[in-house]
Amino acid sequence: MNANEESARLTEQLLTAEQDERRRLALFLHDGPVQTLSGVALMLDAVRHAMDEGKLEDAQRVLRDALERHRAAIRSLRDLSFNLEPVVLRDRGITPAVAALCEDIGLQEELQIETDVAAAEELSGNVQVALYQIIREAVNSALQRRPPPTHVSITVARDDDGRYRTVIADDGGEERRRSFFEVLSGRARTLDGRISFEHEHGTRIVLELPASSAD
Repeated sequence: MNANEESARLTEQLLTAEQDERRRLALFLHDGPVQTLSGVALMLDAVRHAMDEGKLEDAQRVLRDALERHRAAIRSLRDLSFNLEPVVLRDRGITPAVAALCEDIGLQEELQIETDVAAAEELSGNVQVALYQIIREAVNSALQRRPPPTHVSITVARDDDGRYRTVIADDGGEERRRSFFEVLSGRARTLDGRISFEHEHGTRIVLELPASSAD
């Protein structure tokens, strides 16, 4: 494969991954915040109707429920914004961003997550964002398995040949979903990397990135 063919292949992979990501975002927005806010609008119409009829207690009850749903939609959109590219990743780097992500998940799920990703600070900004997304998806996916993990470790190191090696390991049930493997494999290809999945006492994901990924 010559240089032009390789460039075309990587461009096609990138476009496919971006299209898949847009599709996932569109589905999330439609089924999540958009549906919630549509429901809130209907509830506010009901509040106005109840007030017009002098049913103030009914209006207050529906208004309280509408406010709760509205706040839930805001939280959902805030979480989406953070997951796409958290401010801490842009301002302080990938190590604090991964630490914040894992601390938040660990507290919510009562899960022990160990991280050592300092070597990833050498990666370019775009690669750091993509690696963060892979880590996030891998950890969130582990939480959906049965049984869920009690321990997760995330490490990034540079091999002697200059390649960057990320290992995400957990002690939960075995990952079997084909869609999960395809999503992460697609993300790895856009970075000109390769990813493998091992199953022994849990799931172990190994992502290798070329030395050219460095900033």
